This record gives sequence, C-alpha cells and structure tokens, in this order.
Amino acid sequence: MHQNERNELALEFANIASQAGRLIMESRNSDVKANFKSDGSPVTAADLQAEKLIRARLSELIPGVAIIAEESFEDSYATAPERFLLVDPLDGTREFVSGSDEFTVNIALIADGEPVVGTIFAPALGHLYLAGATAFRADIQPGEALQQLAATDIINTTAIPGAGMRAIGSRSHMDVETQRWLRRLPVAELRSAGSSLKFCLIARGDADVYPRMAPTMEWDTAAGHAILTAAGGCVMSLNGEPLRYGKTDRGFKNAGFVAWGRKPLH
Repeated sequence: MHQNERNELALEFANIASQAGRLIMESRNSDVKANFKSDGSPVTAADLQAEKLIRARLSELIPGVAIIAEESFEDSYATAPERFLLVDPLDGTREFVSGSDEFTVNIALIADGEPVVGTIFAPALGHLYLAGATAFRADIQPGEALQQLAATDIINTTAIPGAGMRAIGSRSHMDVETQRWLRRLPVAELRSAGSSLKFCLIARGDADVYPRMAPTMEWDTAAGHAILTAAGGCVMSLNGEPLRYGKTDRGFKNAGFVAWGRKPLH
C-alpha cells in the first residue's frame, strides 16, 4: 500500500472506532454488568455490541480480509493470512466496569506480520489516535466523524530527557518482573495508565518506554504498535527482535514486549 492509502485507511478505521465508541458510551450510561470468560477476563454487552458493529463496517470497507477480533476469536488458523485485521472492541474492560475513563477501541491492519494501519479511540476522553505512514491525533466526541486528516495533529516521539527516562506501566498488570526490568534503566519517572493508551503516550512524546513482561494478545497491541511505529518508535519482543503478528503457533499471543519511543537502550 502507498503511504497516502495507508493514511486514508487509518481515517476510515478512526470513524468506525468513533461509531463503536458511541455504542460503548451509551452502554456505560446504563447499568454495566460484567460476565467472565473462561480465562477469567470480564466481558460486557458493550464489548459485544461494539465488536458486532466494527466487524460489519470493516467487512464493507475491506471485503474478503480476515477479521480476528477478541470476542469472536476462534483459534482455528493453521497459518496466518498475508493480510488480516485485529480488533479489540473494548480494550480495558476492567477500567470500563470500574468507572475509569481509560478504555479504548482498537483496530489494526496487519500485512506480512507487521501492523501497517491502526487507530485507537478513547471515547470517554474524546482522544483519537490513528496512523498509516504518519501518526495523527485529534479530539472528537463519540460518534463524531473525522472528515479529513487535515483536521488532525501529527504526532512524533521525543528524545529521552536529560534528567532520565519517563516510563509507563500497566495500571492492572504492574508486576515484580516489570519493576526489576525497569531498575536496569535510568528511569526518572514512572506512571501508570490503562488499556492501549500507553502506546499513545509514547507516540505523542509524553513517555519513553513501556515494558510488558506478562503475555498479551495480538489485538491488545497491534493498533498501538502501528501508531507508535509511525510516530518514530518501535515495539520489540523480549528476545530483542521486532514484535511480529500472526503467531498461530501461540494462538495469536504475545509472550511479552517493550515499546520504545526511540532506539532501544538494551
């Protein structure tokens, strides 16, 4: 895909995410009830309604491209398609249920194992991030359409401050192993955040590194990975190689990763 095509597709993803965000916020205004899946993670009506809408819109936008989405995932792929979509309709369901605003809608396109287009929308905050060849951000209300990329701001990562690194970690999954890993770096500040917003904070230059030692699913990271890469950063697996997608042998699971604003320090 050409750079302009990737950017325009990111705009289409953004408007789908905005529509899903409207559904999520409507559900939030009612009595939120969570059920629990076999892995112990929560799921709400908002997750299911948002995924149904996203799948329908993506099927119209890119017919024939496989959609791998959290709530309808079936581990039946022997090999990954050359191109496929990864969807997390409500990333941060725990935050959503608890009343926090740090939950997002994540949509990404994978090509040859790499995320090449992505969007993240935080409907309760009105913060929208999107990327193809370039990373952008905008403030919109859930359900609002973003008409053109000219209405957005381009974002980029920043160099590590002289005072030390600004690290960010998971609000729900900060563990001893992650803390031990961070002690190896010149970290001057550590903050926490929920959902995929951690990638966005690095992409817009407000943080430098985000380690995640515990496993995640590919739909948790793909959109943030696309945005961070377009902004000048990278996401590496724990073995030091670029994080790849379509890991059918692992059921589309990431073993762990580190997101960096600039070149990795180790």
